[in-house]
Amino acid sequence: MRKAWILGVAVLAATACKQGEEAEKVTEDMSVLSDMHSYSKPEQAKVEHLDWKAEVDFNEKVIYATATWTLADGAKDRVIFDTHDLNIESVVDEAGNNLVFDLSERDETFGQALSIELPENTRQISIKYVTSATAKALQWTAPEQTEDKIHPFLYTQSQAILARTWIPCQDSPGIRFTYKAEVKVDPALLALMSASNPQSINPEGVYQFDMPQPIPSYLLALAVGDLYFKPVGPKTGVYAEGSVVDTAAYEFADMQKMLEAAEALYGEYQWGRYDLIVLPPSFPFGGMENPRLTFATPTILAGDRSLGSLVAHELAHSWSGNLVTNATWNDFWLNEGFTVYFEHRIMEAVYGRDYSEMLASLGHEGLLTEIDDFMSENPDDTKLKIDLTGRNPDDGVTAIAYDKGYHFLRLIEETVGRERFDLFLKSYFSSNAFQVMDTERFLGLLRKNLVSPEEEAQIGIEEWVYGTGLPSNAPVPDASRFIAVDAAAQSFLDAAKLLPPAEQTEGWSTHEWLRFLAKLSEADVERLKILDQQYAFTESNNSEVVAAWLGMNLKQTEVSTAVDKKAEEFLVRVGRRKFLTPTYKAMIEGGHIDRAREIYSKARSGYHAVARETLDKLLESEA
Repeated sequence: MRKAWILGVAVLAATACKQGEEAEKVTEDMSVLSDMHSYSKPEQAKVEHLDWKAEVDFNEKVIYATATWTLADGAKDRVIFDTHDLNIESVVDEAGNNLVFDLSERDETFGQALSIELPENTRQISIKYVTSATAKALQWTAPEQTEDKIHPFLYTQSQAILARTWIPCQDSPGIRFTYKAEVKVDPALLALMSASNPQSINPEGVYQFDMPQPIPSYLLALAVGDLYFKPVGPKTGVYAEGSVVDTAAYEFADMQKMLEAAEALYGEYQWGRYDLIVLPPSFPFGGMENPRLTFATPTILAGDRSLGSLVAHELAHSWSGNLVTNATWNDFWLNEGFTVYFEHRIMEAVYGRDYSEMLASLGHEGLLTEIDDFMSENPDDTKLKIDLTGRNPDDGVTAIAYDKGYHFLRLIEETVGRERFDLFLKSYFSSNAFQVMDTERFLGLLRKNLVSPEEEAQIGIEEWVYGTGLPSNAPVPDASRFIAVDAAAQSFLDAAKLLPPAEQTEGWSTHEWLRFLAKLSEADVERLKILDQQYAFTESNNSEVVAAWLGMNLKQTEVSTAVDKKAEEFLVRVGRRKFLTPTYKAMIEGGHIDRAREIYSKARSGYHAVARETLDKLLESEA
């Protein structure tokens, strides 16, 4: 049990008073902070609204577009945008006058700076351009790569700095803007954005969108496909291909409950509707929190509603990330650590503490593994406040931001008490809504509005944020539902053939199966064969289970024909990086590098650029 701190009457009174006050709002314009990952200079000229008119061409795999930007008051003589392989055709002001512009030298990661001279009193500029057929944010999916295999599909992935590959923008999380759009597509297809959305096809193929709440560029999103809509609740629903939409509606039936649970915790949902779209399997992430429209991988369609925590996570981003946003990618943990904490609170509210603790425990084990890996190679990357100077901010998308961040916030909650922490978080989100936040400002608010000096010493804030590794006072989740799972795994290891009876495993969720397999990760080939005979893991349709099972088998020097065939089918079909990277790594560990490269050569064209970049490095490094 954690030690309870005894405070004097005066301190108690002051603390209670602070809990009734709103956390101090960010008063400085943090959107003009320097961002090492953007060429823009917002202190010189900053955008505040986008009008985007575009036509999507599936034949050429390009978007023809005009981006009309309204500048905030105080713009000086030049505005700078981030671009990456955009063909800029013209730049004009609101009167149609051509403006002088130039492009900097191209950088492979950061693209080019588009610098535009601003005559006095210029408030709007229009940039006419065409995207590249190889734009990194755009995934042009052929019909055969979709579920229904009739029409092509396009989706974007802008995070972290890929919005600049399809829209010239000030591509920094610290710069927010509203937008409207008109998008023309094939009349047989439906277009959706991170904005107000249609629920049925327009026979003319022209769609209008409005996002009145200001967002950063990484939350710009577009999807175009043979899509259908089905409501789940009054403010929630799902989009998917025709053969998937009913399955998705069943799988995500608790979306409305999650939304209501989130509002009960930390205040009103401020984005209108909360809908979700199921994308083709090539989507590189589990989900992306695009406002009003979460993008989700089909790999969470498990058939038993057991992977709904991903929906809870993306929903939580509507507060932590979308509402209060990290000022730069060095502060990424402010988005993801808060979101994992909030996700677990939603899951606890809807499904109970024993369920949410299973999720927290799996995250805890993954965090320990990732920290061990980083400590031997790059310990500085285990800091919450990370330094990504000169690096792709995608390098910061690790368990550190997510799960070390979560453990830090959970420790604060356990130290000050849940009631005080919830009051602090609720006022934090409401006071700083549609603002940006950096680590130092957050710590200042934490010290001013929540933790006493004694509590700060107990937590060890500086060590958690700026130190490497995992502090010794990290909370350890208590997953009671895993006790029986761990005992069953140990019995099998001890007795070789003693497996838990069907009546015990019949009610196991995906999380319990993942725990069971994790405890058997060092099982030998003979035991793996016994497991497959009993549970048919190789034939499973649950992507989480399949990925774990393949990782156990592929690191062996002996791999069965069935497992090899499953690995190829899985790696060609699924593009989620969470599954791809460990599966290819397992093949390398098992000495199957040639087979890994053979499969990758077949699968690579179907992967998103985010996944290709990671896997190119992995497989080339094993030359």
